Amino acid sequence: MRERIVSFPARTVFTVVGIVLAVAAVLEVLWIARHVLSWILISLFLALALNPAVEWLQRHRVRRRGAAVGITYLGVALGVVGLGALFVPTLVDQVNSFVDKTPDYVHDLTSGRGKLGFLETKYHVVEKVREQVHKGGASRILGLSGTALAVTKGVINAVVGTVTIVFMTFFMLLEGPRWMDRLYGLLPPESQPRWRRVGHDIYRTVGGYVTGNLLISLIAGVSSTLVLLIMGVPYAVALGLIVAFLDLIPLAGATLAAIIVAAVAFIHSIVAGIVVIVFFVVYQQVENHLLQPVVYGRTVQLSPLAVLIAVLVGAELAGVLGALAAIPVAGAIQVVIVDWNRHRLERLVARAGDLDLTT
Repeated sequence: MRERIVSFPARTVFTVVGIVLAVAAVLEVLWIARHVLSWILISLFLALALNPAVEWLQRHRVRRRGAAVGITYLGVALGVVGLGALFVPTLVDQVNSFVDKTPDYVHDLTSGRGKLGFLETKYHVVEKVREQVHKGGASRILGLSGTALAVTKGVINAVVGTVTIVFMTFFMLLEGPRWMDRLYGLLPPESQPRWRRVGHDIYRTVGGYVTGNLLISLIAGVSSTLVLLIMGVPYAVALGLIVAFLDLIPLAGATLAAIIVAAVAFIHSIVAGIVVIVFFVVYQQVENHLLQPVVYGRTVQLSPLAVLIAVLVGAELAGVLGALAAIPVAGAIQVVIVDWNRHRLERLVARAGDLDLTT
């Protein structure tokens, strides 16, 4: 039995090693720049959500895109200021009320009385805290050694990220069409119409999902705030904002928000807690079977199983941002696959027609 010796040219070996090193370097750069990439992703989503308004203005007497983008930004700024004027004073008042009541909560906790007294009577929280203080001091139990630095760094990153996202979204809206034209210009002329159609379908899918998801989250936040106000639950506006933010996360966001809000409602009263749980159960059914099918069915057109798998994979890869981006990315991949199948079938039909002509 003869042995077969497979030899690879040195050029092939160096090429493979170079490709592996290049991929490793790219992955390392992406990991280092993950925060910047998250800002880019958020800016892209916001640009896709605002672009329909810009295009609407361009169709209605505002021909210059720069002017349309400026008007859109001004409208968004006025909307944010208006919402702030409506909610921020109430939010500040509720936070102040919570701070004023904190000593009472602490007194009830240490005395084993009130709504939080069970933490002391059943779990002996106060004794455990005192024990940790005696062992390692306040810096150990509260983590004060690095808390101030971490908070300062987090605030600075949040401010820098917000400013960067605002400007990046503006430039994406302003220069997006020109960038896409340049990208299409790199393709062969005969294939440009096809890929322009694919790009338009992806834009419609992602933009529709982003706009619809923001609308659903707004509905969730407003409706939950109204229920909390009716039941007299404190911090209703702040809790409504939490619901609106968490509801952006597909599938799991509303459930997580329900747990947080229901816990606060039960601290207020048992009746309020029960009403809040019933509300979230009913609303979850309405959102899952009415609101989300309308959004996903008309824009992304993904099956529930595909949505679940996409969200789980996205959350595992990139956390909350991955879960947010999972569905539109899956929708974009579906658009590409559908176009590839259609193009393949067209080529098969063309080949069959050529064979018929030759025979």
